[in-house]
Amino acid sequence: MDQERRLDVSASAMASPAAARRPAPPRRRRRSQIGLAFIAPFAALFALVFIVPILYAAYLSLFRQKLIGGNAFVGLANYTKLVQDPQFWDGVGRVVRFTLVQVPIMLIVAMALALALDSLRVHGGTFMRVTIFLPYAVPAIVATLMWGFLMGVKYGLFGSLNDALGTDFDPFTPGTTLTSIGVMVTWAFTGFNMLIFYAVLKAVPRELYEAAAIDGAGELQVFLAIKLPALRGSLVVTIIFSIIGTFQMFNEPQILPSMVANSGVTTFYTPNLYAYNLAFTGSQQGYAAALALVMAAITIAVAYAVQIRGLRNAFDQ
Repeated sequence: MDQERRLDVSASAMASPAAARRPAPPRRRRRSQIGLAFIAPFAALFALVFIVPILYAAYLSLFRQKLIGGNAFVGLANYTKLVQDPQFWDGVGRVVRFTLVQVPIMLIVAMALALALDSLRVHGGTFMRVTIFLPYAVPAIVATLMWGFLMGVKYGLFGSLNDALGTDFDPFTPGTTLTSIGVMVTWAFTGFNMLIFYAVLKAVPRELYEAAAIDGAGELQVFLAIKLPALRGSLVVTIIFSIIGTFQMFNEPQILPSMVANSGVTTFYTPNLYAYNLAFTGSQQGYAAALALVMAAITIAVAYAVQIRGLRNAFDQ
């Protein structure tokens, strides 16, 4: 009997590798093929509009345009030149300063609006949500033109106020243009972030609020103990989105110089504007491609650092 058991175990052990090498059942293969068929359109579109342009930009960044003789292969010379380019770092420093000031203000305002709407003490909550979100639906170019006309001193509200009050305040001087752009961006994207915060607050179980009310918790205690912990994860997401958006700032500094004089906007005001002018005005496509890739790497590094640290703090508490 023992010998028969040993033979059965040996047979099972010898059959296991063979069973592992058997092809998957037809039903499982069909499921895998169906799944691949569903993701194939997205994968093809993702490769076409994302992967291929990045690879082509990396290829262009290895060349330098010559007036005679076409493109010349220069290897990493464009990157070496970029690291030593003061105009590039001036634009990077400007968007970093803009991000450090504009993003906190915008998110604080968005959070305050979301908390006000969630408190159920605001009449016409649906109308208020739509009204606050509406600026996000306005195209960035249209919004820039609108604010340029509104804040311009030759025409619009500020020009009329200066005439009426005898002042000469100009929102688009070299020292105030970045602040004016911050007003435009805050107006446009506060509603988007507000909706994210509001959706998170609406997902909080009402039983928690009822328990807090029974325990005698006030509004501040409810905010600190229930609402703020619920908003931590969404706050990290909105910070990442905002950083990516501000690092890509282009429309406002591109359009404003044609509307106002002495705005202080240069061809290298932001990295994106600098890359655009290099590629389409200076015919330096290789250098512009290197700039774009380096700026993308900086943006990814900053967003990744915020994500890792922010999510860790959000879930540790």
